[in-house]
Amino acid sequence: MDLGNKYFNGIEWRYVDHSSGLEPMQSFAFDDTFCESIGKDMSPNVVRTWVHQHTVILGIHDSRLPFLKDGIAFLTDKKGYNAIVRNSGGLGVVLDQGVLNISLMFKGQTETTIDEAFTVMYLLIAKMFEDEDVDIDTHEIERSYCPGKFDLSIDGKKFAGISQRRVRGGIAVQVYLCVEGSGSERALMMKEFYEHALKGEATKFTYPDIEPNCMASLETLLNRKISVQDVMFLLLYAIKDLGGRLNMDPITDEEWQRYEGYFDKMIDRNAKMITKMNEK
Repeated sequence: MDLGNKYFNGIEWRYVDHSSGLEPMQSFAFDDTFCESIGKDMSPNVVRTWVHQHTVILGIHDSRLPFLKDGIAFLTDKKGYNAIVRNSGGLGVVLDQGVLNISLMFKGQTETTIDEAFTVMYLLIAKMFEDEDVDIDTHEIERSYCPGKFDLSIDGKKFAGISQRRVRGGIAVQVYLCVEGSGSERALMMKEFYEHALKGEATKFTYPDIEPNCMASLETLLNRKISVQDVMFLLLYAIKDLGGRLNMDPITDEEWQRYEGYFDKMIDRNAKMITKMNEK
């Protein structure tokens, strides 16, 4: 199946730029909102860019770490990072001004396999960097943070990870792209987070044994200066090159109402994590 034609050629994509001004919990609420709009045929496909200040986004399994309170204290007190729990799959990832997040949202339920949805994102990222003299691989980088089958790497060093969420007939595929700065320094911070949050205790779930040098930024891997803004432009050009049509339709009143509900759910999820931490 030619996924380029299926998802992009002649297909309308609504571009939402949230690269400044939002809190991380708002981002996950917006993705759920747009998924529902698409599932109800109230919006075309959506591509959303988002960037957040120093925050570690934890997965559900991270919220069950035996000494999570100590891990979060390390992030906040020693590193100056906030921590929240997201509503999509995976483990902890690092967000800062040098990391670009892209969400692709399109219609689909059981007829769209998990691998197909992931591959749509890979296709787009590969298109964005097709002029670079590099090969982008998709396989798990086991000793990275948030390792997964669709890790994106160059020469064995991971620069991006993909997660997926399905809401009311819509699919959100989310990727973080480590663009600027040091990928290995971010990985070292996550290694230390897990050391503080595990303290060597045995757990049913296996948390990653992070090797910082297996992660790098695009700036390092491409051996040139490249900014988050540059990559945002590459994204929009890639969608057009694949035959997609872009619009910038504003958020509707109905979407704002639904967003409030999804935002409340994110707040509740994180409040429960804080309550559990304080009970330990």
